[in-house]
Amino acid sequence: MRFIPVFLFLISMSGFSQPWKSYIISVKGDTLNCVDMKGRKQGPWVLHAEALRGEPGYDEQGYFLNDKKDGLWIRFSLMGDKIAEENYRWGSLDGKARYYTQAGILEREESWRAVDPQKTMDTVAVYDLKDPTKLVDWVIVKVEGKTNRHGTWTYYDPMWGRVEKTEHYFLNKLQTGNEGTEGDDGEIKPINVSTGKAATDSAGKKIVTKPQAILDYEKKNSGKKKVRTRDGSTGY
Repeated sequence: MRFIPVFLFLISMSGFSQPWKSYIISVKGDTLNCVDMKGRKQGPWVLHAEALRGEPGYDEQGYFLNDKKDGLWIRFSLMGDKIAEENYRWGSLDGKARYYTQAGILEREESWRAVDPQKTMDTVAVYDLKDPTKLVDWVIVKVEGKTNRHGTWTYYDPMWGRVEKTEHYFLNKLQTGNEGTEGDDGEIKPINVSTGKAATDSAGKKIVTKPQAILDYEKKNSGKKKVRTRDGSTGY
């Protein structure tokens, strides 16, 4: 079993030159749970929650950036067993999240896409439902909320570890393979960069338009050997 370390004491800023309002020192001498002079959580943190109203307690460890969770966070039961791994960006779920039974068996894997709070539009990659590694196109979409279900969700049999069900989402819209990127209700519409409207052909069918930056990149690298690029997402 893996246990969260017990911390020795809380030290205030008084009498010290460090730029922290408060922090704690672990038994290993690490500086944790720092709060800056603006009252924002920064750096590595460990959180503890007692059992409440039938909900089990847990310990959680990860990283804060300007008072928002950032990167990988791991959650443990109060017995020290790992029960969750989550990735965060801008304080919201982003990338892969995995959840485990008390016996340590993977029971669910989720995929999320966080929304930049400074933006209302986003450029999103579209992948083939039958081959998630195959990039189909890029679309510019209007985004709302803080995070969206985006990508493949996999549910496992907690007894045998076999895949029971998979779901594919595109910005919270469950994909069935029978609709395009905009879904049955037209909530997600490709945006033409030059006009700001959904592009259509002579038959009235919507056309997915790539951002100019993507077109320029493809033109510059046409005929060259394809290289793998990172998309900046977190997770495994």
